[in-house]
Amino acid sequence: MNWSQLLNQVYADAIPTLGRGEVATYIPALAEVPANRFGIALVTVEGDLAAVGHAHEPFSIQSISKVFSLAMALRDGGDALWQRCGREPSGNSFNSLVQLEREHGIPRNPFINAGALVVADLLAKRRINARADLLKFMRNRVGNERLYYDERVAASEAATGARNRALAWFIKSFGNIEGKVDEVLDLYFHQCALAMSCVELARAACFLANEGIDPFTQERVLNPLQTRRINALMLTCGTYDAAGEVAFQVGLPAKSGVGGGILAIVPRKLAIVAWSPRLDPQGNSVASLAAMRSFVERSGLTVF
Repeated sequence: MNWSQLLNQVYADAIPTLGRGEVATYIPALAEVPANRFGIALVTVEGDLAAVGHAHEPFSIQSISKVFSLAMALRDGGDALWQRCGREPSGNSFNSLVQLEREHGIPRNPFINAGALVVADLLAKRRINARADLLKFMRNRVGNERLYYDERVAASEAATGARNRALAWFIKSFGNIEGKVDEVLDLYFHQCALAMSCVELARAACFLANEGIDPFTQERVLNPLQTRRINALMLTCGTYDAAGEVAFQVGLPAKSGVGGGILAIVPRKLAIVAWSPRLDPQGNSVASLAAMRSFVERSGLTVF
């Protein structure tokens, strides 16, 4: 398949949607990103790369980082995480407190904010410097030692993170955050502030398309079962409370972030990332979703 030709067609299909949606303004640093940015990149397990538009421009990956922190947590602790976090879609907003009260501080899944905070607690407990280790893990996946946390975005997250602080303390009240809340929040705010391009993010996620093996370094990142489980969670829980609709329309494991990025996996084939800052009411990028729909329709690649 001519991947570059395909992405150019997908890009053209999605361009008419660029004016739809709103940029996330509740994190001030995100509100300043030009709303007309749009890029798509894919990386295959054979090492082929295709990119179009602003695919080489770094952006704040936000909740897409939860895929990688979860991978690290599974490497560190195996199935122990599932005693503290569920695996079901939430059906509520990604930063909702409602279910935590009814379900005794056990988040529904690791991709809502509450679940990601529990994952961050697990990492912080097991590592001397989890923040540095996560950055090293991502640099190894990308092959770029200059990959960085955008400290301005992290500070913006912290300054406006009242709801996440409330979530963390609420979970702490049930004993499901074991470490220091401020350390957990610092790790969480920084992972969301990872600055990566579509190309870098697609390469970083390629192990999820290759049964857990990084095709560039040949390092086994996860075992095949762990890899399948992350892909399953991406399909059912990865795009906030629109996961069912995205599975219906796209049919690929996907994880979105309010920075406008969407990562999707075609198992045994490739990782694809689209980025555009304008979001729909569920918090997913309008143009990125349009690109994913077009990609599946034109390529025929889907898990169904």
